[in-house]
Amino acid sequence: MVGLFLFKQKSKMEGLLKIAIQTKGRLNEDSLKLIDEAGVKLPLGTRKLISIAANFPMEALFLRDDDIPQAVAMGVADVGIVGENEMLEKMENVVVAKRLGFSKCRLSLAIPKDDEYTGIEYFNGKKIATSYPEILKDYFTKNNISAEIHVINGSVEIAPGIGLADAIFDIVSSGSTLVSNRLKEVEVVVKSEAVLVANPNLSETKKAILDELIFRMESVQRAEKKKYILLNAPNDKLAEIESYLPGMKSPTVMPLAEEDWSSVHSVIDEKDFWEIIGKLKAAGATGILVIPIEKMIF
Repeated sequence: MVGLFLFKQKSKMEGLLKIAIQTKGRLNEDSLKLIDEAGVKLPLGTRKLISIAANFPMEALFLRDDDIPQAVAMGVADVGIVGENEMLEKMENVVVAKRLGFSKCRLSLAIPKDDEYTGIEYFNGKKIATSYPEILKDYFTKNNISAEIHVINGSVEIAPGIGLADAIFDIVSSGSTLVSNRLKEVEVVVKSEAVLVANPNLSETKKAILDELIFRMESVQRAEKKKYILLNAPNDKLAEIESYLPGMKSPTVMPLAEEDWSSVHSVIDEKDFWEIIGKLKAAGATGILVIPIEKMIF
């Protein structure tokens, strides 16, 4: 891993790593949160479209989400954080450098609530409203479906209700918008999340900067939903207690000043927290402390 000092020296000659981020919305907020937790400080201001990091060789460009894949493919930006759905729809020459795990949604086909759905053949001869014609066209081609695709930008879900289309293909998160428009989801075509995309022709210096950024992001994300646990345990119960605490490799065990007792340190998944705590208490563990983890570096 190239050190940050070398990054800064090389960036003077070859420029900063330019990252495109959505101008506003939830994806913008989640992207900036991850970048900040990765230790990259971007000065942000009202209506600011470009921001240079104060402590990392990176420059942020704030763009519309549907412009990000093209900006990265053309080299206006070196990398970008964008919804996978937009990346697939635009079909630009970019590569996925990292899947980010947030802003999850799905692109689905939905039909009027009262229609009977017997399978994908339902869509033969139908008119489908969507903002994602390329993804839908590819899906229908693979499934030998002949349908008319009607492109709408925004408010796709109202199309069947006003007689503009027989069905829709759109983003679904909770499904509440479909319900309020008397629609039902019948086929999930794509599962999407935020992805970090990159221009495939980055210089070696920019690849090194990107590697460092990804390393930091992964360190932050490993720590999510993990807890650091410390407890005191009688030595005659250590084997049982250790079996409940696998940790990253194995628990850390250190003797206490009190004879026949040890301190045990480990990492557990938050989803298993209460089940493990119950087992530890039953096995004789006391003085249990639970601490959130900010970053995990391997």
